[in-house]
Amino acid sequence: MSLSNPASTPQHSYTAKDLQVWLASFLAEVLGLQPVEIDIQAPFDSYGLDSAQIMIVAHKVGNLLGFQLSPLLVWHYPTIESLSQRLAEELGVETELFQI
Repeated sequence: MSLSNPASTPQHSYTAKDLQVWLASFLAEVLGLQPVEIDIQAPFDSYGLDSAQIMIVAHKVGNLLGFQLSPLLVWHYPTIESLSQRLAEELGVETELFQI
């Protein structure tokens, strides 16, 4: 499955790097930037994301991974790098609601 197609059936074998690439591309799309302009170590709030955009990010990531993702997770792991590492760790655990 390609990470660029979140509507496909979820597959639970993404690495942190896979998720970083997908998140950077998606965030770039939301913000009207090129993926190379996204720093995976920069806090999400440095891009001026509002709460509605954070909800969209959480929803799309949840669709990709096949589980409901709490938007609060973005605040607990405030960079693409930290969020993708946490999600990659969690992928082996089956849960209906992923919430910290």
